[in-house]
Amino acid sequence: MNHDADGAELLTIGAFARASRLSPKALRLYDELRLLPPAHVDPVNGYRRYAPAQLERARLVAWLRRLGMPLTRIREVCELTPDTAAEAVAAYWAQVEADTAARRDLAAFLVDQLQRKDTAPMTASATPLTMRYAARTDRGLVRPANQDAAHAGPRLLAVADGYGPEGGRAAAAAVSALQHLEDAPAGTDPLSALEEAARRAHRAAPTADEATGSTLTALLRAGSQLALLHLGDSRAYVLRDSGLFRITHDHSLVQSLIDEGRLTPEEAPSHPQRAQLLRSLDGGSPFTPDLQLLDARPGERYLLCTDGLTGVVPPESLQDVLTAAETPEQAVADLIALAHAAGAPDNVACVVADLHPADAEVLAA
Repeated sequence: MNHDADGAELLTIGAFARASRLSPKALRLYDELRLLPPAHVDPVNGYRRYAPAQLERARLVAWLRRLGMPLTRIREVCELTPDTAAEAVAAYWAQVEADTAARRDLAAFLVDQLQRKDTAPMTASATPLTMRYAARTDRGLVRPANQDAAHAGPRLLAVADGYGPEGGRAAAAAVSALQHLEDAPAGTDPLSALEEAARRAHRAAPTADEATGSTLTALLRAGSQLALLHLGDSRAYVLRDSGLFRITHDHSLVQSLIDEGRLTPEEAPSHPQRAQLLRSLDGGSPFTPDLQLLDARPGERYLLCTDGLTGVVPPESLQDVLTAAETPEQAVADLIALAHAAGAPDNVACVVADLHPADAEVLAA
């Protein structure tokens, strides 16, 4: 068979590769994936031949690969009508730009962290730190009860978001399990102490007929360092001269879909399973928190919050409030006011803390 159904002469794989700007190796792969199967395969020698009419699809595949689109998504786009395909490409590129912006922020944060490593020993000895802090929870405007919990003290900051019939008790227990760390002896390893306290809370999480548990995000100050423990989709941010950085990664189904390129950040808030967690304190699943040790500096402001805030208030608004508020107390009040202005469909918990030199006159709220 050397001609297609319209009488056009079929092209060899080499000729088709040159015309489409796809390599023969790529064409073989796309055949295996059923993304671009040849019009004819010789049953004796296995030679592939392509119809000239397939060039349009092949060129589209080549362009989408140059954009970096995954092959599974390219296959979906190629089956769409031109108008719908155009919308899909626009949505993909919006996701790429959002992901690039997020990676740019992360890169800036990591550069900042690594650069300060050189001066960390000198800073730790010369500038002991203390915190001014404020914490507040709010039921919101829709939920019948408040299942969020928060704590702010001289050394410990924590927020928890409970879910299920015993969610309020789970969140309160998670935060309570850490509070003894305020009085931990000098020299205690902050990461190990946080992990062990949270592990006990995980084992003691209340059980019910329906799924019950809590997120937990906490910072424990030790000298000029902050130990971070994180489980779930509550978040921690740091405001520095270079901007606002999120220092946690959501353990949620929606975030995993974003990471895999199957969902855009813009689609996440309306996803029907946006509340489903992949990690939490629930007593039944493995205990796998994220743990990190951060180098802290005077002048930094930290925010810990539940998704009742981040689900309705965009990062740029968080940064505006955290930059403008003169005190942690004002920042917490203004952030909850923003959540209310956006409808506050969920409970909200906020903790804001400022780092100061230990010899500065600081009043703890």
